Amino acid sequence: MYLDVADLRTFYDLPMGRLLRVLIGGRIRALWPSLEGQSLLGIGYAGPFMRPYLGSAERCIAAMPAQQGAVGWPREADNAAVLVEDGRLPVSDAFFDRVLAVHALDHAADPSAILREAWRVLAPGGRMIAIVPNRRGLWSQSELSPFGYGRPYSRGQLKGLLRSCQFDVAAQDEALFLPPTRARFVLRSARTWEGIGRRMWPAFGGLLIMEAEKKVFRGLPVEGTRSALRVLKPVFVPEGAAAGLKPVRRSSAVTQPET
Repeated sequence: MYLDVADLRTFYDLPMGRLLRVLIGGRIRALWPSLEGQSLLGIGYAGPFMRPYLGSAERCIAAMPAQQGAVGWPREADNAAVLVEDGRLPVSDAFFDRVLAVHALDHAADPSAILREAWRVLAPGGRMIAIVPNRRGLWSQSELSPFGYGRPYSRGQLKGLLRSCQFDVAAQDEALFLPPTRARFVLRSARTWEGIGRRMWPAFGGLLIMEAEKKVFRGLPVEGTRSALRVLKPVFVPEGAAAGLKPVRRSSAVTQPET
């Protein structure tokens, strides 16, 4: 379920929100140092993290879901925000070079629909960055930020979701190692927390940041191979556990009743 866009804009204007823009934006720019001459689409509420590319990118468009609502963006220039429906972007195929999804996959009822549309509007070889709350991190357990209201992901879940929508994962990162708090002494030492956390407990960052590339061709299974169609077994089902239901198979022969 999406948060209201007015609440999101208010949060990113607060001291904690401005700090998160710096910390998360730094990890995004580490993956995308420059988008000179390229086109960028933001899905969800990505405006605060698209701002550094306004002066260099060919175009920056913020697509805000109807369930969330939309506000004018950016504030200091002509509006580049559009109200959209999940799974229905009013953009032609292969139109953008980059897609940035923030407060999107974790709030959408059908995150696969968002990824399928992102795949469609990306040019061949285009790249996407998806940012979601980390299931292991503290920020998904706290209501002090918008990242505590959506669906958290594990690294394997996010990677599997991207791959199921024809994306190849190219890079992965984490952010927000400081604890979720409004305490000023913690916020003032945020960069120290980030440095220590990245070295000491990298798996417990508050956010997962994953870059993926659009995969244009999907491999087809070779006829006759049994490994082509496999049912994946969830990790939480232990080896050797008895199945709750057994498949029913029709017999080719009809059994005659005894007389």
